[in-house]
Amino acid sequence: MDGFSATKPAQDAKVDVTSEAARRYRTHLEKRQDRIARSVGTTAQRHYAVTTSAFSADLTATQVVRLKATSAVASVAPDVLHRATDDRVSTDFLRLSGRKGLWSALGGAEAAGRGIVVGDIDTGIWPESDSLDAAPLRTHRPPASDPYRPYRSGTTTVMRKADGNTFTGACQTGERFDADDCNQKVISARYFGKTWLDTVPEANRADYVSPRDGQGHGTHTATTAAGNFGVRASVDGRDLGTVSGVAPGAKIAVYKALWESKDGSQSGGMTSDIVAAVDQAVADGVDVINYSVGSLIESSLTDPIQTAFRNATAAGVFVSAAAGNEGPAAKTLDNTSPWVTTVAAGTVAPHNGTVVLGDGRRYTGVSTTVTQALGPKPLVRAEAVKAAGVSGSDASLCAEDTLDAAKAAGKIVVCDRGVNARTAKSAEVARAGGVGMVLVNPSDSSMDADLHAVPTVHLNGADAKTVRDYALTDGARATLTTGGSDTPYPQVASFSARGPSVANAGNLIKPDITAPGVSILAAVAPPTNGGHGFAFQSGTSMAAPHMSGLAALYLGEHPTWSPMRVKSAMMTTTTPTRTSSGAEETDVFAQGAGEVNPSAMLHPGLVYDSTEQDWLAYLAGLGIETGTDVEAKEPSDLNYPSIAVNDLLGRRTVTRTVTAVNPGTYTARVSSMGGVKATVSPSKLHFTKPGQSRTFEITFAVGTATVGTPITGSLTWSGSHHSVRSPMVVTPQSVRAPERVTGAGATGHVSFHGDARRDTLHGHRVRSGTGRSRTRLGDQPRWPHGQRAVLHRLGGRRYEGRRDLGTDELPGRSGRLGRVASGRRPARVVRRRGPADERRRGDAAQAAGE
Repeated sequence: MDGFSATKPAQDAKVDVTSEAARRYRTHLEKRQDRIARSVGTTAQRHYAVTTSAFSADLTATQVVRLKATSAVASVAPDVLHRATDDRVSTDFLRLSGRKGLWSALGGAEAAGRGIVVGDIDTGIWPESDSLDAAPLRTHRPPASDPYRPYRSGTTTVMRKADGNTFTGACQTGERFDADDCNQKVISARYFGKTWLDTVPEANRADYVSPRDGQGHGTHTATTAAGNFGVRASVDGRDLGTVSGVAPGAKIAVYKALWESKDGSQSGGMTSDIVAAVDQAVADGVDVINYSVGSLIESSLTDPIQTAFRNATAAGVFVSAAAGNEGPAAKTLDNTSPWVTTVAAGTVAPHNGTVVLGDGRRYTGVSTTVTQALGPKPLVRAEAVKAAGVSGSDASLCAEDTLDAAKAAGKIVVCDRGVNARTAKSAEVARAGGVGMVLVNPSDSSMDADLHAVPTVHLNGADAKTVRDYALTDGARATLTTGGSDTPYPQVASFSARGPSVANAGNLIKPDITAPGVSILAAVAPPTNGGHGFAFQSGTSMAAPHMSGLAALYLGEHPTWSPMRVKSAMMTTTTPTRTSSGAEETDVFAQGAGEVNPSAMLHPGLVYDSTEQDWLAYLAGLGIETGTDVEAKEPSDLNYPSIAVNDLLGRRTVTRTVTAVNPGTYTARVSSMGGVKATVSPSKLHFTKPGQSRTFEITFAVGTATVGTPITGSLTWSGSHHSVRSPMVVTPQSVRAPERVTGAGATGHVSFHGDARRDTLHGHRVRSGTGRSRTRLGDQPRWPHGQRAVLHRLGGRRYEGRRDLGTDELPGRSGRLGRVASGRRPARVVRRRGPADERRRGDAAQAAGE
């Protein structure tokens, strides 16, 4: 733009938002946003000028229409509430600990991740947690011997980072939170809730108007990613061992944008507040963003949050996001943008407990509360010991005050999972004098390591049904014991959301990767967790911070690497997850590239890299108008560490470019893809030095494959003592045509273009010829007139029906996702079309965005 100096960072550098040029351009953008708002008779409530060029405002329907018709406006999107996706020692499982573990290789646990800041966008932080204990922030600069020590300059926290840049944060004061609650671990804490607080009546709020965690989810995710090393965890006098964050040497910056309501229906975070948190995190200078949040349906690639993440990644920030907890059904993912690392949840070695029936049959499940044999004791179904006047269905759930103490005392009670919190069920059994509980899943679901009020074993599947039925027999008895049969691991959790991604039209494999997300022990906020300072939680919300912590370890070693290089290194060095029988899992739509392998990820051999120009070309190839002159590119040709071809019509050639980390000669090997032949050209790549790049093609040709059925396989480059593996999936088709054609009148004809089996591109010709609609960058689905859009939900401990917090459901909460909030019309996020859309991606307010 004339009159402004470009602020785009040099290759492998990060944007400097503190420069004079950046500040000047940011001011220019905000003034222009004000003019646009005034032009339709409204006022900009909040400006965004780092990861996106946008403002939020309260708009009438007429103002929405007028803004959409304004040439300088790229999109107008509703402000919606985002909920955190639901979510034995995972750091040991990942081989981080021990003399030969990754931490040791990085100089010790306390040094692992030094110089890196992890930004956690979540429900806030409980600063008193032992996992966050650290020395106070001092006011003098650190010595040369400790260059990355943060310090306080006035009200600003300053920290030199491993990449040579500086993090500048703040400890925002508020309800039960003051500046001294920050320290040399939690170096910054801010909260973002203007829209949520304006929307939710004070009478329905159950949170602190400050960075303090009102739920516990944010404390769990932050300490999972970067909590202190070797913290002793105990609950009710029970020693649970020690816990550590994945990157103990990294620092934490808190961005609270998710909030708790009393009835649960309005718990979550609004789009405008979340975008503000992303904007500030990038401006502060975080290296990694953890986002354990999701929507009810898959977010478009152009919604405001995904756009902010695109520009954050372009600015050099690694974004790890939860895949969602609506599995095992297909097409249930969220956070599927190519610039985001989408994380599935996998199991670790389970906490086994066994139910031994009176006839000798044994069934192994999960338990953290059976520490010695209990029994034999009478085994009863909850319905058989229900209180007078209580329905059998309520009693079967062991709901509050449904059991008769005269009948339940001294017995092991079988309770069905569902509706009320799992731990509330054991509390009811304890109240009624029961001595143990068998928690059974009525349908296939996870088995969770909850901290129950009585010794409990959680069963699933056929085992659950067998024990449930046996409890109805005369004289039924059972013993609860520790240990049990071996269970294969890691497995992708049943709740972990599955692909394929609808938003990417099958042209990108999502999720990207699997990380531990089942029965993860970490710190929580005691007031909302039964007074406990630690809890086991399950969900992709727990998987995402494992990847965030691993990214911090990576960037501590390679601080100038792009986020996509780090992502490639992680994805191409994975190991397969397991099925329930112990076989290798082949479902790429469940595991992505596989289970992350920290011991291999730092030595990837080759990497696939991409930039914002590539992502814009990808979007254009999907038929999305980006407002730039970036030419459309066949989506399957995005230089991604996995390969997907949604419509394989006869033959298709895709292209990839790899860059050497370890030079040498690499040879291609393609696994069998039943009925599809895959050929790589050239089949050998030679690199003489690090940094060299080579391009290759892989051609897929349909043979005997079944039309419409995805075929999976992998491409592995082997050489220089490295293996670089990419998962692949192609879907053979015999013809491509619109799903529907329409016309008017009783007679006549309608023409459309289709493609039979032949090699073709998803370029402009095919896009228009197949009736593929074009979408403007940032366009959002319509929402009902007068309706406030859905909240974005919390994740962590899982709720039945809600998939958000981790038990099944809190008493008194609706348990329904997507409930419309009442009140005044929502603010909309208006994203302005401007120089950021015209290839000025490095300009200050666009350095991360538009």
